[in-house]
Amino acid sequence: MRPSAGGYVKTAHRIVRDTLVIDLSLVHRVLSSAPRSGGLVRARSILNHQVAANPVAQRPLFHGKTNGRTKWSDPARYLGTLAWDLDAEPPCVGLMTAVPMKRLVALREESNGIWVECFCTVGVTNAARAGEPAVFKGSGRRCCEAGTINIILITNANLSVPAMVGAVQVATESKTAALMDRGVPSRAGHGGATGTGTDAVVVACRLRGGPRIQYSGTHTEIGAMIGRLVGRCVQTGLTRAASA
Repeated sequence: MRPSAGGYVKTAHRIVRDTLVIDLSLVHRVLSSAPRSGGLVRARSILNHQVAANPVAQRPLFHGKTNGRTKWSDPARYLGTLAWDLDAEPPCVGLMTAVPMKRLVALREESNGIWVECFCTVGVTNAARAGEPAVFKGSGRRCCEAGTINIILITNANLSVPAMVGAVQVATESKTAALMDRGVPSRAGHGGATGTGTDAVVVACRLRGGPRIQYSGTHTEIGAMIGRLVGRCVQTGLTRAASA
C-alpha cells in the first residue's frame, strides 16, 4: 500500500472567493458534522469557506439577503446562499474555517482498486482537549474566534453506513495522534490538544459501483489508508500554519 504518484488528488475542485468547491460529479452518500447539510445525506458538492477569525463580530463580505438577521446567526443558510452564488452543484454540504485557502492540503492514497482523497485545512489557535470545560478563562479569547481542523475524505469505495462512521473515527484518531506527535497544547492549559473546539469531518463515498466495504476500522486496508492520509495532511497543515 502506497500513496499514488505525487499523492495528488483527482477529484474536480477549485478555489474561488476564499472557498474550496469540490465537485463530486455524481451524487454521493455523505456523513459529516458540517453546519450546512450535516448528518447522513446525499450530495453532489462540498464547500469549505474561509471566514474572518471572529465572524460573529465582523461584517461579512458576502452580500446576500439576511431578512433582518446577521448572516452568521444562520451558517447553514449563509452557506446555502453562497453555494448558489458560486454555482456549486446541489445538494451541497458546507463547512466554514478561518484558515486561508492558500494553506489547503490535498493528498491521495490508493491500493488494490480503492482510493481515498483528503482535503484538509488546519488551524490550532482554538486547540482544545476533549473533556476540558467548554468555556475557559485565562487567554481572554472566545473559543469560537479562530482555528479549526476541517477534514474532507472522498473515496471511490461504496461504504456501508457503519464503515462511514468508522472512517470518521479513524480520521479523528489520526488527527489527534498528529497533534500529540507535534506537542500541540490545549489553549486552556489542560495538557495536549486532541483537536480544536470547532473541528469538522466529512466522509463522501459512492452510492453504487466501486468496491463495497462493510468495515473501515484500523485493522482494515481502507482504515489504514485513511489513518496514514489524514496523519500526513494534518502534519503538513501544522507545518504550514507554523510558517504562516
